[in-house]
Amino acid sequence: MAKTIRVDQLADEIANTIRTYTEDVTKGIEKELNEESKNLVKEIAAGSPEDTGEYKSGWARKKLTSGGEISYIIYNRKKGSIAHLLEFGHAKVGGGRVSGKPHIRPPYDRGVPIMERRIEAIIQRGG
Repeated sequence: MAKTIRVDQLADEIANTIRTYTEDVTKGIEKELNEESKNLVKEIAAGSPEDTGEYKSGWARKKLTSGGEISYIIYNRKKGSIAHLLEFGHAKVGGGRVSGKPHIRPPYDRGVPIMERRIEAIIQRGG
């Protein structure tokens, strides 16, 4: 049944409805970011080169909040300084080149478009 309100209450009712919508959408997006960042960490680790296993097991994520915005950083806590060398390849000391093994970008390229579609759906359905 429709809710009846007085004209002088209309502004408050609109503000409350928008606040509720915003909170629901924010919670939905936070949940999606949390799940997708977990999935990306797993996929990156699964595709990582494995010599001693230290690099492969070092993948982690960190939640950042700034000005009400939430984001996640995915990084390698054990051997982060070699991630770009393994991803793109590098020159050898005595000459020649070690080819890269793309293991970071492919999961990102697969996961982010899916996440964006899910976030759009969250916004459209209001949470």
